Amino acid sequence: MKKINIITLGCSKNTVDSEHLAAQLAAMNYKVVFDSDHTDADVVVINTCGFIGDAKQESIDTILRAAMLKQAGKIEELFVVGCLSQRYADELRPELPEVDDFFGVNDWADIVARLGAKWQREQEVERELSTPSHYAYLKIAEGCNWMCGYCAIPLIRGRHRSVPMEDILAEAERLARKGVKELMVIAQDTTYYGLDLYGRRRLAELLEQLCRIDGIEWIRLHYAYPTEFPDDVIEVMSREKKICRYLDIPFQHISDNQLAAMKRRHTKEDAYRLVRKLRDAIPDIALRTTLLVGYPGESESDFEELQQFVKDCRFERLGVFAYSEEEGTYSATRLTDDVPADVKQSRVDRIMRLQERISLESNARRIGQHMRVIIDRKEGEFYVGRSEYDSPEVDQEIIIDSCGRRLYRGRFYDVHITDCEDYDLYAELV
Repeated sequence: MKKINIITLGCSKNTVDSEHLAAQLAAMNYKVVFDSDHTDADVVVINTCGFIGDAKQESIDTILRAAMLKQAGKIEELFVVGCLSQRYADELRPELPEVDDFFGVNDWADIVARLGAKWQREQEVERELSTPSHYAYLKIAEGCNWMCGYCAIPLIRGRHRSVPMEDILAEAERLARKGVKELMVIAQDTTYYGLDLYGRRRLAELLEQLCRIDGIEWIRLHYAYPTEFPDDVIEVMSREKKICRYLDIPFQHISDNQLAAMKRRHTKEDAYRLVRKLRDAIPDIALRTTLLVGYPGESESDFEELQQFVKDCRFERLGVFAYSEEEGTYSATRLTDDVPADVKQSRVDRIMRLQERISLESNARRIGQHMRVIIDRKEGEFYVGRSEYDSPEVDQEIIIDSCGRRLYRGRFYDVHITDCEDYDLYAELV
């Protein structure tokens, strides 16, 4: 039995792709492992990211490490797939002769064929999980139609393509039978779901159907584009108990000047109105957003508006990134990258200092409350869990004193919050 090591870099959408590939390979009697740190296997498949400069460099470094092992005879075959390969395969081939083949983001059947088998249609809803067994990502669409000025995803992954609802539900049913308790619903824009297949947005209906699946207890919504946000999704989120009071909604900026330059298709007023609508309908919702600073033309006044937006909306979870030019995008071809690197970094730091204070104040209000948590792992004498307000890998955690009791990963418990830090809570088992 040959051992195949699938190394996944980048976003959770890549994670899902790798897990589908792993299911196909496992059906071919390959032994599949997921390991980003070691590349000791007969065959190594590297699923790359090509979204921003740092991600590209990580992908290149990982390929180079594997190429050295191939040269040393420790790897029989080395394949590269994913976003970096989709964009730069022609440039990479002559530079990396150790790589046996490069594949694009839609070439999964070709990888299976290269390994001597045929892609099995009946296996397409199967997954070999690389995450802990109690949670999984559920990708409901591929690609994006929005064409934001800074983003290369439509150039790499193409236009928005919804997965048929029956396939999504079948995959979710199988995940539940594997013991998955928490689903993270993902796409480049989840709110666009269904428009291409059914002529209307059907995310609300999909969420309702997912709530009917036995065994699934938490459903979490990621990457919701703010423009034309569907009101029926807000209604379903407020009504369905299985849907976490959590929403990942990347606003990117708030200045109308910057939103227009970014081609975001909504205004400052639209953003504030949507935040108010969400908090009115779901008072205890935790909002996660990402912001982009240093985009071409961003003035100090634009940035001050962004700081005020963070102060006004008090997002429970927030990430901020400095703009980096991506070839082929509108901003790279039509605009000048005119904000100095040190100014970009300073703006990142200023937003994050502001967010630290907001997060600490938000966490302090949790002290004394009881919360339901799911256990992710044990560290030393303590257990680490999350509430419905936190997604794995990107959000804060709850450090739990079990008071001598044994807790189990993937199970739910009630805890009493006793203390906090900027980005973590401390609790005792109730």
